Amino acid sequence: MVKITQVRKRDGRLEQFQPEKIKAAIEKTFLALKRKDAKSAAKATEQVLKEIDKYFTHNVIPTVEDIQDIVEETLLKNKFADAAKAFILYREKHKELREFKTFLGVRDELKLPTNAIRVLAARYLLRDEKGHITETPARLFRRVAKTVAQADALYTKGTLKKTEDTFYDMMANLEFLPNTPTLMNAGAPLGQLSACFVLPIEDSLPDIFNAVKYTAIVHQSGGGTGFSFSSLRPKGDIVKTTKGVASGPVSFMNVFDITTEVLKQGGKRRGANMGILSCDHPDILEFITAKSTEGKLSNFNLSVSVTDAFIEAAQKNKEYALINPRTKEKTRTINAKQILDLIVDNAWKNGDPGLIFIDEINRKNPTAALGKIQSTNPCGEQPLHPNESCNLGSINLTRMLKNGKFDWDKFKKTIHNAVHFLDNVIDVNKYPLPQIEETTKANRRVGLGVMGFAELLINLGLPYDSTLALKLAEKLAKFLNDEARKASNKFAEERGSFPNFERSTHKETLKATRNATVTTIAPTGTISIIAAATSGIEPLFAVTFVRNVLSGAHLLETNPSFETIARKKGFASKALMLKIAKTGSVQGLKEVPKDIQKIFKTALEIKPEIHVKMQAAWQKYCDNAVSKTINLPENCKPDDVKKAYLLAHKLKCKGITVYRYGSKKEQVLTTAEVVIAQSDFAGGNICNECLF
Repeated sequence: MVKITQVRKRDGRLEQFQPEKIKAAIEKTFLALKRKDAKSAAKATEQVLKEIDKYFTHNVIPTVEDIQDIVEETLLKNKFADAAKAFILYREKHKELREFKTFLGVRDELKLPTNAIRVLAARYLLRDEKGHITETPARLFRRVAKTVAQADALYTKGTLKKTEDTFYDMMANLEFLPNTPTLMNAGAPLGQLSACFVLPIEDSLPDIFNAVKYTAIVHQSGGGTGFSFSSLRPKGDIVKTTKGVASGPVSFMNVFDITTEVLKQGGKRRGANMGILSCDHPDILEFITAKSTEGKLSNFNLSVSVTDAFIEAAQKNKEYALINPRTKEKTRTINAKQILDLIVDNAWKNGDPGLIFIDEINRKNPTAALGKIQSTNPCGEQPLHPNESCNLGSINLTRMLKNGKFDWDKFKKTIHNAVHFLDNVIDVNKYPLPQIEETTKANRRVGLGVMGFAELLINLGLPYDSTLALKLAEKLAKFLNDEARKASNKFAEERGSFPNFERSTHKETLKATRNATVTTIAPTGTISIIAAATSGIEPLFAVTFVRNVLSGAHLLETNPSFETIARKKGFASKALMLKIAKTGSVQGLKEVPKDIQKIFKTALEIKPEIHVKMQAAWQKYCDNAVSKTINLPENCKPDDVKKAYLLAHKLKCKGITVYRYGSKKEQVLTTAEVVIAQSDFAGGNICNECLF
C-alpha cells in the first residue's frame, strides 16, 4: 500500500494520488514499443510504486514531475532502456503541448486535445476588457451548467446543485455538448442560447426591412437565420404605391447578405443564412443561378422548396405552373424536368442550390395546425415556423463505448439528461425578440442529435458503407428518438406539456409531452472539435492531414482511432502518417491491412447512394431533419447529383445538399501535395465551415 494520498499538479493544485494512472502510462509505453510482455509492464509498475514509497512518507506530497522522474529512473534500473526513452519522449511531447496551451493563455484542467483548446480560446472562453482569457475550459462548462440548471427552480425545489453537477459532468466528460451559442453565452451578459431561427419575410418594403433589422439582431446574438422569400412578388411585377416595378426576391437577398457580411456574429463568428424559394415562384430561374458566380451571396446557403407534384412532373417530363404570390394567378407554365436539370447543373458546379422536400416536412410537422412551415435554419436540419427558434445539442457516440461494445444504458441515461438540459435552455434563454420568445415557448422544440458516428463505426469494426452500418444507424436513431420522447413525456408530468399541445398531432397518441420535437441531426462543426469527435453523422474526410494553425504553422493530424489501431496492430510509423497525408486515404497502401482499409474509407470513397441511404436511415426516426453533405468526387457527372436528389426524395428525406469536391475555390480542406485543412475544419462539409 502506497503511503502518499495526494500529488501536487503543475499549477499548484492538489489531486488525489491514483496508482492506476502510472499503470496505464507504463502499459501504453510498452504497447507503443510493440512489447507484449504484460508481466514486465506489471513488474515495472510495482517497482515504481515501491520507489515512490521509499522517497515519500505519508505527510510529504510529491509533484507530478517527481512521480515522472521516478518512472524514468525505475525503467532504466530494470533494464527497460527502450521504455525509458519512449517515456522521456512522451514527456517532451506533452511539455510542448502544455507550452502551446500556455501560449494561448489557457489553463487546461481537463486535458483536452490541443485543437480543442485552440478553438475554445478563440471563440468560447470569456475574456476581460483587455482581451485576456479569464476562464478555463472547466469553468466554462461550470458556468454553462450552473446557468442552465437554474430553470429547475421554476418547477422543483432543492435540485439545482444536483442538476448542475449532472450537466457539468456530461460536458466536462465530452459526452454531450450544446450548440455554440449556449457555450458562448450561458452565464454571460448576452444570454442568447439558441442557434437556429426562422424569420418571416412579407411582401412589403417595411416588412422586408424589418426582417433585415431582426436578422442583424439575431446574428449579433449568435444565431443563424433561415428565410423563405416565396411571398415576395416577382421581378417586374407592379408596385402600386410608386407606380414602379418590383425588383424581386433575389435583389432583396443581396441586402440580407450585405447585412450579414458587415455584422460579425456576437463578435466571434460570421453569420449564416438559409434562403429558400418555392419551385413555383416566377423568379425560380434567377434564384437557381443566383450563386453561379463564386463569391455572390456568400453568407447564404440556397435551397429550392420542391413539392411531391414537382418531382413527379420532373420525372414524367411534364409542365407545371408558376404562380405570382401576390395575385395567386398563374404567370406561365414551364417544364419541370428542365428546372430540375438546372438545379442539378448548378449544384454540380458549386454546391447550390440544395432541395427542401417541403411536403415531407409538413406531413411530419406536429404543429401543422399553426400553419405550414416554409423554411429551415442555415444548415437545413431544423424546419421552423416563422419567428421560431430551436436549441440543439449532440451526444458524443465515441463516449458511449464500454469494453469495445456500445453501452445502451449509458446512452439512455445521457439522452434523458440531455433532454433535461435542452428543455431548461428554453426557460433560461434571453430571446432576441419578443415574438420569437412567444412562438418558441409555445412549441418548446428541442433538437438532440449525435456526433462521432464515424468513429463509433470504426471502433466497432463496421465499414461506413456496409449494410450493418445502415442498420446500426436506424437502431441508434430509433433509440435516440424513443428515449428522448420518453424523457419529454416524463417532464410533461412534472412541468406541463408545451402550450400548443392540444392543437398538435401528439394529442392523438400521448397524454402529455413537454416538447413538440425532440431530435435533430445537426452538423456539429466546432463543438465536435472540442469533443474530439467526427462531425455529426459524417464519415471521415481524411485519415491524416495537415492543419493550418497559428501564424502559418502546420500540424500533422491523424484520426485518433486510426492511430490507436495502427499502434495496436504494429504498423504505425511517422513515415506512414506522412504518406497518408498526401491523399488523406489509406486505400491501396501495402502498409495498411486490407480489413483496416475497409473501415477507414473516406467520404469521397463512399458511393453517393450510400451517403443518401445513411441520411435516410437517421431521418426515419428523427422528429426534425438531418443535416448531411452528400460528398461527390471531382470527376462525378451531373447525373450523379440528379440520382442523389431523386433517391433522397424517394427515401423520405426532408432535404438534401450535395458538394462536388473542387467545385469551389474556397474549401476548408484541399489536396495538393498534401491534404491541408483550415484551422476550423471538423469534417463533414468541406465547402464551408459549420459554426453551429
